[in-house]
Amino acid sequence: MYCGFPEASVAQGFSLLPSKHFRKTSKSYHCAAKLNNTTWISHGPAKFIAQSNFLPFQRLSLHGKVEHNNAISTRFTDDHKTMLTTEEDTKEVDIMDLDPGMKPYKGHLEYRSRKYKEQQMLIEKHEGSLEEFAQGYLKFGFNREDNAIVYREWAPPAQEAQLIGDFNGWDGTNHKMEKDQFGVWTIKIPDSGGNPAIQHGSKVKFRFKHGNGVWVDRIPAWIKYATVDPAKFAAPYDGVYWDPKPSDRYQFKHPRPPKPKSPRIYEAHVGMSSSEPRINSYREFADEVLPRIRANNYNTVQLMAVMEHSYYGCFGYHVTNFFGVSSRSGTPEDLKYLIDKAHSLGLWVLMDMVHSHASNNVTDGLNGFDVGQGAQESYFHPGERGYHKLWDSRLFNYANWEVLRFLLSNLRWWLEDFMFDGFRFDGVTSMLYHDHGIDRGFTGNYDEYFGEATDVDAVVYLMLANSVIHNIFPDAIVIAEDVSGMPGLGRAVSERGIGFDYRLAMAIPDKWIDYLKNMTDEKWSMEEITSCLINRRYTEKCISYAESHDQSIVGDKTIAFSLMDKEMYFGMSCLSKASPTVERGIALHKMIHFITMALGGDGYLNFMGNEFGHPEWIDFPREGNGWSYEKCRRQWNLVDADHLRYKFMNEFDRAMNLLDHEFSFLASAKQIVSCASEKDKVIVFESGDLVFVFNFHSTNTYNGYKVGCDLPGKYRVVLDSDAREFGGHGRVAHDVHHFTSPEGIPGVPETNFNNRPNSFQVLAPARTCMVYCRVEEAESANKEFAGAHEILGVVAQQKSLKESVAGLEDLAGPRQMRVVEVGDDASED
Repeated sequence: MYCGFPEASVAQGFSLLPSKHFRKTSKSYHCAAKLNNTTWISHGPAKFIAQSNFLPFQRLSLHGKVEHNNAISTRFTDDHKTMLTTEEDTKEVDIMDLDPGMKPYKGHLEYRSRKYKEQQMLIEKHEGSLEEFAQGYLKFGFNREDNAIVYREWAPPAQEAQLIGDFNGWDGTNHKMEKDQFGVWTIKIPDSGGNPAIQHGSKVKFRFKHGNGVWVDRIPAWIKYATVDPAKFAAPYDGVYWDPKPSDRYQFKHPRPPKPKSPRIYEAHVGMSSSEPRINSYREFADEVLPRIRANNYNTVQLMAVMEHSYYGCFGYHVTNFFGVSSRSGTPEDLKYLIDKAHSLGLWVLMDMVHSHASNNVTDGLNGFDVGQGAQESYFHPGERGYHKLWDSRLFNYANWEVLRFLLSNLRWWLEDFMFDGFRFDGVTSMLYHDHGIDRGFTGNYDEYFGEATDVDAVVYLMLANSVIHNIFPDAIVIAEDVSGMPGLGRAVSERGIGFDYRLAMAIPDKWIDYLKNMTDEKWSMEEITSCLINRRYTEKCISYAESHDQSIVGDKTIAFSLMDKEMYFGMSCLSKASPTVERGIALHKMIHFITMALGGDGYLNFMGNEFGHPEWIDFPREGNGWSYEKCRRQWNLVDADHLRYKFMNEFDRAMNLLDHEFSFLASAKQIVSCASEKDKVIVFESGDLVFVFNFHSTNTYNGYKVGCDLPGKYRVVLDSDAREFGGHGRVAHDVHHFTSPEGIPGVPETNFNNRPNSFQVLAPARTCMVYCRVEEAESANKEFAGAHEILGVVAQQKSLKESVAGLEDLAGPRQMRVVEVGDDASED
């Protein structure tokens, strides 16, 4: 899925523009951010200065046209130790105190908060508590009670109802159900001979008669498992009674690992994770793919397509059975094995949660319970309001009591029964607005967020959802996919926010797509790249990414494919010299992913295979490709082949994740951009205790390039994209100490170099990025530089690279470039 992030919500100088394409199978609504001429300028000390009407960015924008010696403002005070307002300080703060621009909308914010509190109070009055209300699966669906199976289903429009299945020969005459005053049908089936009347694994369905006298068979709404006969084309699904005996139930063996300081997320689809053109299983993924993810130093896995979906090509976004584990990859017990295995490896597991809509499938899905009744008797809104015209799917009525029970219970079910560690909520924009964000761009005017266009019922549901999740599991990670940039989405419910922990920084990949498709390297703007990456709402955390599954779907191109195209098929052998296209492609692939990670947010996401530049898109079986599985796979053999250059991108991905693992720069409140030189094509910034230098120039290598920094001392390289282990030329020495020089008058930042009190000089080869750390900082953290070399990928136990480098000395040979000697005052050049 795809949505933008809060550029539009912070300043009227930003607008979000629909892209040229909309992908229905992935349910995406693409938007791109456009930066106008609005700038925020800071003079003097590096303290935040905000326009009065808008919520502060987590950074300030550039001083107009920035050259090497111009400073870029920061979001921090000079002591670099804390943000202006820390998370701890704002726990009980109203979002209107954080963002004065929201005060004119106090009435709207109070209205939605009042609706939330009223709904919560009603639930507590009639159900005991919000958490008890979210245990609907203990009442609805199939449960064991007093030596019997009790089955309950909410179906108010049904005139009569029966339970049918293998257990009664699909004849419900003797298994009629009774209806209560709330439209809930119930049947209690006593055990027979000490055994359940319905055997584990047998097929079941709910049969009911609606107003016109027609009987229909439906899969129970709360079913835990559903299967289809693979031998029959377009066969309908059947509900499966899932209640294995204790000895067959998977027992979790490992506790949840500690919560990551910042999530480094590996987005994965289990079914298409095999190297073969087939559907992979949960257990195969656990045993074969999870170790790869851990080896690349990710700390979180985000699983797509977990809930059952009858149409495989929808990527899991047209859900038919919300409590059912997708049967294509195995059983519920198999999925539990996967999650437990992930926890044993120290990985958190997030689930793609689709509560923004439901499949339009009547036979197999929840939509089958809609037989024309009114909104209060249905899961969905009636008429046009209940139908998404672009997604061809049904839309929930979030004000309905039983809909709230169903959805909130669904969240608790996955958290507690399967031990998921959180969720990534899909399609949040569609939920937030009555028009679902279709055919309009969000300009940043707050009227777009706090007015009649907002679906307050959906907002209240999301507030309730985040409250339930965090009440049950306070450490849970919950991420929102939202293109509109609604202010407060990523703030606590107690502050009048909606309660998400992170939002996806969706405008970033659009920027890279635009540059790769429409601009030569010489026209890339360092200022524009920096602005896109650091543009996010103050106090609302973001997950950045350069490309996700959206850029990998058929009809689109990944970054690697955009850079190298057909040469990925015949130009990736290490046995011959890399072509200029391949050399450029690998260099920029590393730089784009890394600067997105280091500067774009508070966490990072990568889609399965993109870490090594997978050369083919994903294409699920569909009529257009003859129902082929050929492209429904990941070619792990490419990265495993020692003679192919895919390994270089993979090794760098591993190293940049390890860098964050060692130095926690993503979690740091300190992020300062000091240089974005259009002339030199260089970006310099500090994140945590590290100094990052990106040289995007296609030919110029700068020797003695002066970079600003905060702390004095001696620095050395801890990550180098030009290292031979990463397919580079090895031009930068890793054992050299870079000593700082003081700049300007102490305490007078405007006299400093790029607004930084210290500086040191580096070698910055063309199309490379380097990271420097103070030796003192590394030693104080008990990180010997063997650890730094481990980051550089030289340690043999991670992966021996001796063989891969042998015979490739030509990589370090002459290269057409312009070396620019830079002195102390070279920035004046």
